[in-house]
Amino acid sequence: MSAAAAHESSELSAVEVRARAENLEGIAVSGSEGVVSSQRLAAVPILRPGEALEMVPGLIVTQHAGDGKANQYFLRGFNLDHGTDFATFVGGVPVNMPGHAHGQGYTDLNFLIPELVEQIHFRKGPYFAEEGDFSSAGAAHIDYFRRLDASLAQLTLGRNGYARSLLAGSPRVGSGSLLYGLELFHNDGPWEVEENYRKFNGVLRYSQGTRNDGFALTGMAYRGTWTSTDQVAQRAIASGRVGRFGTLDPTTGGETSRYSLSGEWARRWDSAQSKANVWWLQSSLDLWSNFQYCLNDYASSGTCAGGDQFKQAERRQAGGFAASHAVYDRWGGFEVENSIGVQGRVDRLNPVGLYATNARQTRSTVREDKVSQRSLALWAQNETRWAGWFRSVQGLRADAYAFDVDSSLAANSGKAGDQMLTPKLALIFGPWQKTELYLNYGHGFHSNDARGTTIRVDPADGVTPLQTVKPLVRTRGYEFGVRSEPLAGWQSTLSLWKLDSASELLFVGDAGTTEASRPSRRYGVEWTNFYALSDWLAVDADLAWSHARFRDYDPAAGDYIPGAVAATANIGLTLDHLGPWFGALRLRYFGPRPLSEDNSIRSGGSALTNLRVGYKLDKRTQVALDVYNLFDRPVNDIEYWYDSRLAGEAAAVNDRHIHPSEPRSLRLTFSLRF
Repeated sequence: MSAAAAHESSELSAVEVRARAENLEGIAVSGSEGVVSSQRLAAVPILRPGEALEMVPGLIVTQHAGDGKANQYFLRGFNLDHGTDFATFVGGVPVNMPGHAHGQGYTDLNFLIPELVEQIHFRKGPYFAEEGDFSSAGAAHIDYFRRLDASLAQLTLGRNGYARSLLAGSPRVGSGSLLYGLELFHNDGPWEVEENYRKFNGVLRYSQGTRNDGFALTGMAYRGTWTSTDQVAQRAIASGRVGRFGTLDPTTGGETSRYSLSGEWARRWDSAQSKANVWWLQSSLDLWSNFQYCLNDYASSGTCAGGDQFKQAERRQAGGFAASHAVYDRWGGFEVENSIGVQGRVDRLNPVGLYATNARQTRSTVREDKVSQRSLALWAQNETRWAGWFRSVQGLRADAYAFDVDSSLAANSGKAGDQMLTPKLALIFGPWQKTELYLNYGHGFHSNDARGTTIRVDPADGVTPLQTVKPLVRTRGYEFGVRSEPLAGWQSTLSLWKLDSASELLFVGDAGTTEASRPSRRYGVEWTNFYALSDWLAVDADLAWSHARFRDYDPAAGDYIPGAVAATANIGLTLDHLGPWFGALRLRYFGPRPLSEDNSIRSGGSALTNLRVGYKLDKRTQVALDVYNLFDRPVNDIEYWYDSRLAGEAAAVNDRHIHPSEPRSLRLTFSLRF
């Protein structure tokens, strides 16, 4: 944080600073583009680090297994699984993992330290030339502070073994600042089998200058281990075989690590802006799951001696770069901005595998692969201001991908590649009376798992033929948006959108992965509001509705997309400058979803309320009490519909499988700035 920004933060309330930071009038390219400020994140209670993304309007973040695993994300009628179709970056480093052992686009944000986040810049829809793979539903660029206004020591304690400590600061070193953050974490959760989630997390960043004129070198390190309570068959709970917070396999869980180095550089010239970044990443995951209990074990052995537990594992090295140059000029009396950019990425997985296990002991290898994926993108964009009330942004992006798979089953080895051109267009009208109108059109894409592009036979039996999937899947979107300030202090945006996808992704219960499926169409409306009623009181309301269907209607199967949520809401009240008191109250609504393609099985909805009450002991010291699930509602984080077989059952049973939301819990945080 700059000295000016730090002074402003100390003079203004969090409500006032947020109102200034999140107003993008005259800057945004669409009605669904925005910024989440650090003040907003600091004001709300966050149960898990990934829930920082719930500040992106319409986005729901939940969990279906242990907290050390990547979250489940929902946006614009998508069950994004663990991240497909929503691109996420932290400090310029992509978080989505292609070809991941557990799911394409896997986005694990457990390494995120919310207190260090300066801003989240989000965009929704495939309308931005700079955004590539996984960004059709949207993208979020999360950036850490370069300098804090004071060092921070923080301790949080709660029930069920919850303990979190954070030490952060940014002393001056030479001509720059050295930001550091160290987080130690433990939590058992409300589960009958203690989660024993342990996390070590660290950040070290040296920077000079600003985001637009300076540089930063960043290192991050994260390691986590946990025991997982996965989703449980409803009939097992109803019969009393297991409690609502119990498990049918007490040995599931995981171990993961993530280490990254990155460099960012920017230079502002008289009539130009240059930016570049380079990054390297090493990550690992060992994930043990059991979603069907005894189904496959009975089929192969006639018993449930080993169960259906399986391990998904990978060891990854990845690296990439991005560079762009923008020139500000005048063409024939019109102001223009011409931008070009290049992006590249290489992922090497050695190995990435699926194994049959029992109590975390490997029984057999289903498949094990070495995978290499390379991508290169070029993009160009022109923004022209035709008049004081009208500007246009037109862009074109070209992507090329190459896949190389060396499989334990020779038939599934091979190489594949694909290329795609994706045009973008935005027309922006205004502002008039603090109101802007946006028309957007664009093509986007997501990549499929490299192993799916070369697969020929089912690795389970080595015989059954399987169809390969297209390496790149095209999407096409349209949007109409309005951004306005109807009253002083009230910022409001309204977006009507539509998105077609050439291929959907569906959850496969027996392996915990996804597979390519039918083409789809989604459309909907989002209404986002922030109203600063005074310097001490603000309300915000993000409301979203969507309609999601398969386009190739199959009367036998149906055209509903499983997991596609229709309605969501995130409503909050923030209070500050009430003497030493401050607080926040938030309601999150997660609407019902179809669990089957014929819509005969549907999930329940949920409404959860979180509360924060805080007291400033002095200018540097404060305490805050967070209450999650304030009204202790017995709702579910996630629901699925698929077949499973419990020990002793004569045959497989189609059933609802649920992972409950955590019951009411309290956390007390003591913070000292020095």
